Amino acid sequence: MSLDFTLEKYRELCEAVTKLQYTVLTVGTYLVSQNLPQKYIILRHDVDRNPNRALQMARLEHEFNINTSYYFRFNKRTFQPNLVREIANMGHEIGYHYETLDKANGDYERAVQIFEFELEEIRKVIAVKTICMHGNPLTRWNNIDLWNKYDFKDLGIIGDAFLSFHEITYFSDTGRTWNNRFKIKDRFPHNISSDGRDKENATVKSTDDLIHLIKRESLQSIYIGVHPERWSGNLFGWMKSLAFDIGVNLGKQLIMLMNPRILSGG
Repeated sequence: MSLDFTLEKYRELCEAVTKLQYTVLTVGTYLVSQNLPQKYIILRHDVDRNPNRALQMARLEHEFNINTSYYFRFNKRTFQPNLVREIANMGHEIGYHYETLDKANGDYERAVQIFEFELEEIRKVIAVKTICMHGNPLTRWNNIDLWNKYDFKDLGIIGDAFLSFHEITYFSDTGRTWNNRFKIKDRFPHNISSDGRDKENATVKSTDDLIHLIKRESLQSIYIGVHPERWSGNLFGWMKSLAFDIGVNLGKQLIMLMNPRILSGG
């Protein structure tokens, strides 16, 4: 049995997708499409850190002629202009992975000012039309709540990778699993039952599980969220990511134990 969350395992996922009847779409392509394919998969990447792994993943997808969406946090370590341009030149979509309510400590007016500044700086490097919130489980704010008071369309944004999607089965590798066991903010409400449990993705834990589900072609549309820093091409990097994820998951379990209503929006 091969290790999960490696570049080789991601290659298996890409290979499975391209051999089936699914069309791979970026977030932006989905939002502007007048006639969607009969079966489609949206692939989104949240680049939280380690942008070099995002570049490796983008190159792998390019081998399969797949165009996906890459959302970059705005900081010197993650948002590297030359790397971002290289990914864009392969045909991938570049978006803004915002976390401005966190940065503003919950001050909405300050948060939107930070958002406008960072978006402008990113647009000096690359055109951006879509955004995706960064869901830090260790902060008290949910960055997507910024749009309860403001409208991102006023800033030339056509859609948000969470708010602009409804009734689509969502899978994310957050927590190093594809179900919702270790997810606090990276969850779509319509994928969760009234008791806080998963619906369609309840039994999908490993990437092999996800591949098997895709191969059944039982779902018309699938939305997949990936964090490139989790997927390593070597054993040392894989073990380092594993240790990091274990630590974060322990922190999440403590948060959920102290506040169980957090998973139901309470």
